[in-house]
Amino acid sequence: MEDVAAYAGVALKTVSRVVNDEPGVTPSTAERVRAAIEQLGFRRNDSARVLRKGQTASIGLVMEDIGDPFYSSLSRAVEDVARAHGYVLFTGSSDEDPTREREIALAFCARRVDGLIVIPASDDHTYLLPEIAAGIATVFVDRPARMIEADTVLTDNSGGARDGVAHLIRTGHQRIGFIGDSPRIYTSMLRHRGYREAMEAAGLRVEDAWVTQSAPTPSGVETALRRMLGGPAPVTAVFCGNNRISVAALRALAAMGQALAFVGFDDFELADMLNPGVTVVAQDVARLGRLAAELLFRRLAGDRGPAERTELPARLIPRGSGEVAPAG
Repeated sequence: MEDVAAYAGVALKTVSRVVNDEPGVTPSTAERVRAAIEQLGFRRNDSARVLRKGQTASIGLVMEDIGDPFYSSLSRAVEDVARAHGYVLFTGSSDEDPTREREIALAFCARRVDGLIVIPASDDHTYLLPEIAAGIATVFVDRPARMIEADTVLTDNSGGARDGVAHLIRTGHQRIGFIGDSPRIYTSMLRHRGYREAMEAAGLRVEDAWVTQSAPTPSGVETALRRMLGGPAPVTAVFCGNNRISVAALRALAAMGQALAFVGFDDFELADMLNPGVTVVAQDVARLGRLAAELLFRRLAGDRGPAERTELPARLIPRGSGEVAPAG
């Protein structure tokens, strides 16, 4: 930095302020310093920053699967906020495995990230208490922490599912199936609850054969649909609990040559391009990630208030598949 200061004709402290985005430098001086940095090829020494401030300017994001469009969109929103604060983001996929979640989170902590954003797979997050006590800011998103109090940003999963199923009921459907993920997953449990609540509110029964909750696989989804359609009271509509299940169900129905009214939780790419378009209950994924990241950076800036819980609404997007009336 001394070479930059000499080249730009300013004090060393002025260069430090420009490099660290601190106030107190006029725009013209800052531009001169940046020109000197570019000319000399200066790069900030982040190791020195760690020693000076005790911060690494990095955060970690633990999610289920970076390959899932939901999580990749959330990750990008977190990354945009981190970048605006001059931070780098590290990500890891837990694959819905509590042990893997713990390993990734603690590996990030061992590398001295300043904060964590966690989409939890575990039922016990007390393992993070020593890290939080050591100063690592932690926010949970999409699902709450278990067995500890922590900042959380969620979607109204049960309310969104109620809206989606009620939409099918308004169209005239009374025999409505539900295909969800494993019931141990927080979001899956709430979406199943919303389905049940909507059916109960309309005075409609739910047959055991109409409900499937398990880890989604193409064969499992097809088996569930065949069971729903093959009994004495076949369903005329189906509500799917997430985007992966929706895609698997649509493929299975096409292979079976079967038409059903259809609503899915979570939007997905090209859902509006099918014929009919797929009616979905959409989460504001970008806002979910952004709010979680902004809350994390508030904590990193010194906010020591009590743990906060934010719940965002889900939004029904009618496109045609959920508006198909029952035959006959």
